[in-house]
Amino acid sequence: MEFILRLLTSPILLFGSIFGVLFAYLFAVAVYRLTFHPLAKYPGPFLAKITDIHLAWYAYKGSRHLEYYRCHEKYGHVVRIGPNSLSFDTVSALKSVYGFRSNVKKADFYKAFPVNPKAVNVHSSIDKMQHARKRRVMSHAFSDQAIKSLEKYILANVRVACDLLGVQIARAEDGGEKGWKEEWNLANWCNWLVFDIMGDLVFGKAFGMLEDEKNRFAVSLVSNAAHRHLICGTHLTIHNWHLDKILFRKIASQRGRYMQYSKSQALERTKLGLDVDRKDFFYHLLNAKDPETGNGFSIDELWGESNLLIIAGSDTTSTAMAGTFFYLAQNPTSLQKLSREIRAAFSDVEEIVSGPKLSGCSYLRACIDESLRMTPPVAGALPREVLAGGIEIDGHHIPAGVDVGVPHYAIQHNSDYYPRPFDYVPERWLSDAAANPVYDKLSDAHSAFCPFSVGPRGCIGKGLAYVELSLTIARVLFLYDLRSAPGATLGGGSADLEVGRTRPSEYQIDDHFASSKDGPVLQFRPRA
Repeated sequence: MEFILRLLTSPILLFGSIFGVLFAYLFAVAVYRLTFHPLAKYPGPFLAKITDIHLAWYAYKGSRHLEYYRCHEKYGHVVRIGPNSLSFDTVSALKSVYGFRSNVKKADFYKAFPVNPKAVNVHSSIDKMQHARKRRVMSHAFSDQAIKSLEKYILANVRVACDLLGVQIARAEDGGEKGWKEEWNLANWCNWLVFDIMGDLVFGKAFGMLEDEKNRFAVSLVSNAAHRHLICGTHLTIHNWHLDKILFRKIASQRGRYMQYSKSQALERTKLGLDVDRKDFFYHLLNAKDPETGNGFSIDELWGESNLLIIAGSDTTSTAMAGTFFYLAQNPTSLQKLSREIRAAFSDVEEIVSGPKLSGCSYLRACIDESLRMTPPVAGALPREVLAGGIEIDGHHIPAGVDVGVPHYAIQHNSDYYPRPFDYVPERWLSDAAANPVYDKLSDAHSAFCPFSVGPRGCIGKGLAYVELSLTIARVLFLYDLRSAPGATLGGGSADLEVGRTRPSEYQIDDHFASSKDGPVLQFRPRA
């Protein structure tokens, strides 16, 4: 009794006791996770076995994808990447975790992604039935027929973007070297173009980023919103206790600004209803009904889906586009081969539209796929929680409640499936054995290729992304020659950076769930 009275009347003794109890609890947790936890036998970084802070730190740094790869290189095909998380880098694991019959659900990681308490979107919905309903409704907007009907709006923005390159070239003609223009940071150009396309397709009007710099602020807002989600999803305590507002104030505040921006865009478009002259994504979202329930989307759900479409449809495609231009500039032989293919297939730039002729440009698709392999826009793992009954992955029985995943960057640099994994080799995707230097690995390459994920949760916008990438890259190469700006770094690595960022031949990104990037810095001139 006397001790309790002293404890209550002595602040030093009180805080000391609280600290002692807390330390004892944390020590006990650490001992349990290192020795008695069901995942204790799996190799991985020491700190990762104890706390999610390990991976959250790399999420904050933007190098989570590199940490996954480094761990697999060091520890093997299965790595304990968190106290309750395993990472795999094999094709069999890819099918086991993300397949249609997998005994898993989306992990609690996605609880950090909701737009508001009233609604989740098709990306953040954890419940399988809820996701299936949303996916069925969204499928109307992303059907081949819907995308084809909107292609004229994609082309209108691509024309503006190509003309912008021409304007810059004209300004440099007097003092430029043989018609080469001033430097262009392609990351910016790709961001503006793809954001304008998504504005047109989702809300019925472009954001105007290509034409007016005052509209370009949203690019950083989107990147920070995704970054916040990744950090908080990796360590949910930060999300649950709103610690991001203390630890990452700029990221948190920009995420808040983005939410307001996306909401204003959604509300403005909702007011127009179905009385519009084009069937944009919002038209389909407003009009579509779930064939099983007859329900469409509520106002909150419309905001949630439009919020997702801006992030998922812009950051990812622009990264793939900038990455492809980076690798083409780095590899002149591939650039010349692709330019010849495009210029031989078309006699006028306006012939370049989606269809059999563009689809027949097999080297174009190979160049895009090789860029997506080397620099996947969503580079980390998409975690799944094992359900009751457990799951078998690569001969390991994983119990219920454990999070599992296959990081895209790690599996797509696994030399078992991709010989010379850090070399840009578009030919590896060609079915012609004479042209493919690793023909016997073609089936392996396809089986491990997952930049859009696989299975029932695979990216619904995959078809749209390929249309945007193919149209843009083909039209630019039809109109212009390109090269790396003299003396400029293309966006590759440097020897003073962390392991994984020292390869100058690799396009470097920051893993913010989606990707943040800079460069390449290129020059263009009209084709001869």
